[in-house]
Amino acid sequence: MTNLRPVERRSVPDEVADQLTDVIMTGEVAPGEQLPSERDLAERLGVSRPTVRTALTRLAAIGLVETRQGGGSTVRDFRRHAGLDLLPRLLAGAGGIDLRVVRDVVEARSYLGPEVAAKAAGTSATPEDDERFLGAARAVADGVDDLARQRGATAFWDAAVDRGGSIVFRLLYNQLRAAYEPALEALAGVLAPETDRGDLYAAVAEAVVAGDAESASATAAELLAIGEASILAALDDLTA
Repeated sequence: MTNLRPVERRSVPDEVADQLTDVIMTGEVAPGEQLPSERDLAERLGVSRPTVRTALTRLAAIGLVETRQGGGSTVRDFRRHAGLDLLPRLLAGAGGIDLRVVRDVVEARSYLGPEVAAKAAGTSATPEDDERFLGAARAVADGVDDLARQRGATAFWDAAVDRGGSIVFRLLYNQLRAAYEPALEALAGVLAPETDRGDLYAAVAEAVVAGDAESASATAAELLAIGEASILAALDDLTA
């Protein structure tokens, strides 16, 4: 574990957890192997044992380690045990942006969006709610530049998730948004072919308000396919 380094600020479990996460995610310690003892980690990192214990508790909560009283901490296979809260870390890990994870996020977005739109269309709402939702679609077209339109699109899908009322969709959307929001400025230009289609955003909104789940889903799929194609083409260029 040569990549561990002393923590500059004392009593910072988050920083300790970040370093240990890097060690696990890069495969320096493989699933099934044990991390060094709390005492050893505290000495290497230059922090207290309670700080290490707190960091290990956080890693256990997200499925990276299994900690047993008196038995140390064993690394788990995050692919089997971790949740979506690990997604932002996978997207932008210690080695930089992982293009494979970017592809996965984009594909998940394209799968989830039509279902969100259909769910929103199947939910009753007041006329005021309908007008707010239509207004969210108009805000995309009214954006003054690519970034403003991208922010408008994010707000539109946020409103669609709320309208549908599914807590599962809400939690999934939260994690996908948390993964790509830090790169929103960089992605705004790439996603411009999608966010420039204010007509399709309006069509999705109108189908939702009309209660036409089939049309809402189909139009959402058409809309998101534009953005997916643009992003995947950009990723292919970067890979090349």
